[in-house]
This record gives sequence, C-alpha cells and structure tokens, in this order.
Amino acid sequence: MNHRIEACTLVGGRRAIGLGILRFLLWTAVVLMPWLMPLRAVAQAPVAPAATGSTAGALPPLTLNIGMDGIGQPKDVDVAIQVLFAITLLSMAPSIVLLMTCFSRIVIVLSFVRNALTLQGAPANQVIIGLSLFLTYFVMEPVWSKVQTTALQPYMEKKITSAQALEAASKPIRSFMLRQTRPKDVELFVELSKIPPTTPEAMPLRVVIPAFIISELRTAFQMGFLIFVPFILIDIVVATVLMSMGMMMMPPATIALPLKILLFVLVDGWSLIVRSLLMSFGI
Repeated sequence: MNHRIEACTLVGGRRAIGLGILRFLLWTAVVLMPWLMPLRAVAQAPVAPAATGSTAGALPPLTLNIGMDGIGQPKDVDVAIQVLFAITLLSMAPSIVLLMTCFSRIVIVLSFVRNALTLQGAPANQVIIGLSLFLTYFVMEPVWSKVQTTALQPYMEKKITSAQALEAASKPIRSFMLRQTRPKDVELFVELSKIPPTTPEAMPLRVVIPAFIISELRTAFQMGFLIFVPFILIDIVVATVLMSMGMMMMPPATIALPLKILLFVLVDGWSLIVRSLLMSFGI
C-alpha cells in the first residue's frame, strides 16, 4: 500500500513539473512572438538572383555599423548621445537614490529595529525597503520640487542649456547633503582632494557625496545602538530571572521575544521610530 502511495505521489509530482515547464514554454513563446515575427519575415523574404543584379522586392539586409559614418548628421548623433546618456542614467539611478538621499539612514535604522526584536523574517525585506522608499519620498519631496522648478522645467522649455540645468539641479541636492553632513567628514575629503578652501555652495560633488555617505552611516549606527539598548536590557532581565529560578535549560529568547514584541507594541514603536527618523532630518 505504501509503495502504491509513493508511486502515485511520484507520478503526480512529475506531472506537475511537466505542466509547469509547458506553461513556461508557452509563456515564453507568447512573449517572444512579436520579436521573432520580423526575423521570420526576413528569413522567408524572396531573394533576387545575384546574376541579374536586381534588388527589386528584396528587403534590405540587417546591418550593424560601428564607426564614424554618421559624423555629418548632427541630428542622428545628438539622438544617439541622448540615448547613451539615458541608459547610463538608468544604470546609475539605484546608486543615486541610495547614496544621495536619506534612503541609506532609513533602511539601516529599520533593519536595526528588526534585528533588535530578534525577528529574522518579520517585517520582510520588501516591507522595509518599501517603507524606506516612501519615507525617502516624504523627506526629499521639497528638494525634488526645487530641482523641478529651477532646473528640469526651464531645460524642457529650452530656456537654459543642459550644463546650466545640471548646475541648477545640483544646488538643492548639495544643500540637503551638506545639512546632514558633519564638518569633520567634509574636512577629511577636502584635505584628501587637496582643493583650496571654498564656500559650501561651490563645494564639488565629489567631495560632498562621500562625506554625506559616511555621516549617514555614522548617524544610522548611532540610532541603531540606542534602539538596541532597551531590548538588551529585556534579555538580561529574562536571563537573570530564569537563572535565579533554576531554569537553566530554558532558552532566554523563548521568553524574551514575546516580551520584546509586547513592549514594542505598547509604546507604539513604529510610530516612534518613524518620528525619530523624520525629525533627524530636520522635519
């Protein structure tokens, strides 16, 4: 009887795997069909005989040119440069969001909260990152509004050049980062870059950005330490009580974890954490 059950289970598992593979292949075919149809049309297109030299009715061959053939076409070159710039910007967008905004501090502090509660999977990484992104939007929205007003909108209206738009966009971002950066970190990179003393408005971004990142890491770890302290005290109290009662075989985490969650809920911990994070940025 057991062998029959195992055989049925094995057959059912293989059938489920086969159906899953079939569904994946069908989905792949549906997705790739619009891309494969032009290639199929080119492959089935009639080709004129080489001897007659006639090219009527034949599709032009697919070619890839790498060189300076289009040097005399400013419009095409400009479009190509714009596409290259857009692709480069998209590849650097995660780094810009992570390192030039308040996202780093927020996500590190929220991760410290989860570790202090000794919860490995709750809240999930998607929840922490999503909350960090929305809090980042809340904090950075005034800065992005200034960038939109002073740089992006005039550039789209062709009132300023791209270089002027880039310079105007960097001013609000530089001002935000300098407000959150310790003078000691700025002095460190000014000294290492060997630039003459300048005003904060003229400080180059290659000095401001790394100084801002170091300051954000320091501030996030300081807040994380303060978050850990009350939960460590709960662990110490629980371990001491269990030791005094002679319950040495009882893991302290079994009793401490519900107490941590209860304390965190009673004091409205998430509201306090978010409030402290927002106030740390001067909001």
